[in-house]
Amino acid sequence: MLNFALGPVMSSDLVLKIGSEQTPYFRTPEFSKITLENEKLMKEMLFADEDSKVIFLTGSGTSGMEATVMNVFTENDKVLVVNGGGFGQRFVDLCKLHNIDCDDIKIDFGSCLTSQMLEEYDDKGYTVFMVNICETSSGVHYDIDLISDFCKRNNLFLVVDAVSSFLADYINMSEHGVDVVITGSQKALACPPGIAIITLSGRAVDRVNNNSCKSMYFDLKDMLLNAKRGQTPYTPAITILLQINARLNQIKNDGGVKVEIERTTNLANDFRNKIKEFPFEVRCKCLSNAVTTVHSKEILDVNLVEILKNEYDIWVSTARDDLSKDMIFRVGHMGDLSTEDNDTLIDALRDIQKRGLF
Repeated sequence: MLNFALGPVMSSDLVLKIGSEQTPYFRTPEFSKITLENEKLMKEMLFADEDSKVIFLTGSGTSGMEATVMNVFTENDKVLVVNGGGFGQRFVDLCKLHNIDCDDIKIDFGSCLTSQMLEEYDDKGYTVFMVNICETSSGVHYDIDLISDFCKRNNLFLVVDAVSSFLADYINMSEHGVDVVITGSQKALACPPGIAIITLSGRAVDRVNNNSCKSMYFDLKDMLLNAKRGQTPYTPAITILLQINARLNQIKNDGGVKVEIERTTNLANDFRNKIKEFPFEVRCKCLSNAVTTVHSKEILDVNLVEILKNEYDIWVSTARDDLSKDMIFRVGHMGDLSTEDNDTLIDALRDIQKRGLF
């Protein structure tokens, strides 16, 4: 199966080999060394300051989102959320669930964030800004420079969900003034799902340590304490942490985060050029390198996603713009993919077209 879905993604042979081995016992100096190295490499790839800390939480990306809301925010915060799709709405729902005062900037599905949208929220007493920098449901990538400038001039604590964007789009915690970055093992890290990674600035660490979290499992204060010795309070997804270590070292040895982003960008541009021969269009002007959202020019009578899966052994992701009712499919560019794999997908679409199915 050729996997262009948005997570899990195609894993390398190196990652797959580790997954086939026996899971080791983890309360050992050897495993602690690996976890501490994972933290060091994550900080390097996010350009985080020395006083930043990294937490490896066994759970999905949403567990990282919820743990952040529970540990970093207080009832005195006033949060502003970019809400342009399913994952922006998830941040809103989490704030409401945990009784955090929250407003959202509602953005049409597939639309870009603009300076005009932000300007009306200047000097309104907000303390925190939250954004899914790649709104995976639509593929939109919000302008991190624009957001950074807004947060700096309003002295806002900045939380970025980069679950789909990390290693696909440039982000620099120090340069952009980001306090929390959330990502996951199953996207551009190209490992199995199961680990949410939360990188905290020094300012975020202070918030966690001065806050009271009403949870045992999601208490980041406890996780930070255990992380000093390269451990976790509870049994983690051990094999995935080993796979993350191999993958981070692989990226570093292949040239680092810049080279990995360039590779993903080239894959995205290659696909976007090749899809132009079909009666589809890529409407969004601010797509992430991680994903291309493809619209049909007219309502299709067939489900291309199902045909590709069932008849060609190719996975892509579906989505629907409820405003236009267009059929949309999303093609990921993360993981162990190549331009030749893009050709395989394009050839399958050509064959479907020849069959008169669209």
